[in-house]
Parts: sequence; structure tokens; C-alpha cells
Amino acid sequence: MGRTAAKLDELDLAILTAMHEYQKAGILELSRRTRVARATVQSRIARMEESGVIASYDPHIDVTAAGFDVQAFVTLEIAQGALEAVAADLESIPGVLEAYATTGSGDVLCRIGADSHAGLQTVLLSIDRSAAVVRSHSVIVLSTVVAHRALPLLRTLTPAGTSKAPAYRNAGS
Repeated sequence: MGRTAAKLDELDLAILTAMHEYQKAGILELSRRTRVARATVQSRIARMEESGVIASYDPHIDVTAAGFDVQAFVTLEIAQGALEAVAADLESIPGVLEAYATTGSGDVLCRIGADSHAGLQTVLLSIDRSAAVVRSHSVIVLSTVVAHRALPLLRTLTPAGTSKAPAYRNAGS
């Protein structure tokens, strides 16, 4: 809350695309791939880190590849005013991968993972033990149709003008 949306231009999007496509690339390699000065890439990345556009450099961990190939989405209806309590309860359950407060018929949507159907049931029972949970509804994930992604959405933004970096400006010509 309270953060102003960052204004991304074409160079910012090019840097983010290069960072996504070449995840182990350092500043110098990103500079080569975007054809702009290393200092420009470094300052752009620093600005995107400060604004929260680049949220982390955590490795993407595929829980399925790690042996947790049973996943489900669980919609929770919670007691009135119990969001903080349910958040604390969910954070204490290792099988809860992520959870979001939502609108609609449910109050919280969770993605959970387990190593088996029995493990999934254990996670579901742990969630249902929360005093804040009134009712839960779960659906098992069969396969991933579209994996988590952000670049296609960012590319729909109207860039905030052209880059001031001469090499990048001339590259589009």
C-alpha cells in the first residue's frame, strides 16, 4: 500500500526481458545484450529495485521437481475480522505455498503443495484446524496451463517515453 507505480520505458522492459531470459547474467552481460552502458543498466536496475518492480533475486523453485507433485487451490471462508489470525495460522503450515485475501464467495485463496494425496489431506486438515477458518473448499491441480509470468503484462504498458541511452535509442532504428 502507498507505493506509486514505477514508470517503465522501453529500456527498462528490455533490461527486465534480458534478466528473465538470461537469469545468471551479470550487469556487464546485460549491458551487452541491451547495447547500453553498464552504468545505465546498473542505475536502471537499482531504480527498479528501489521501486519494488524487481522484488527479489530468489531462485525459482519448482516444488513439483523437488517431489511435491500434488498441488491444490483452497478457498477459505473465515470468521469476520480474522484475516491476521488466519494469516499467522497459514504461515505456520509448510505446505501452504501462498495465500491471498480475495473478493467473492471466499475470503482467502491458498495454493498448497504436498508429496502425496495423504500429504495433501494432512495440509488440508491443518488448515481446517485454524479457529479462524469457517469453511474450506479445495480443487486439485492436474497440470499447469500457464505458469507464473509477468513480462507479457508489463509489455502492455505504454512505455514512459523513449530511453535517454543513445545506443539503445539508435538500436530501434
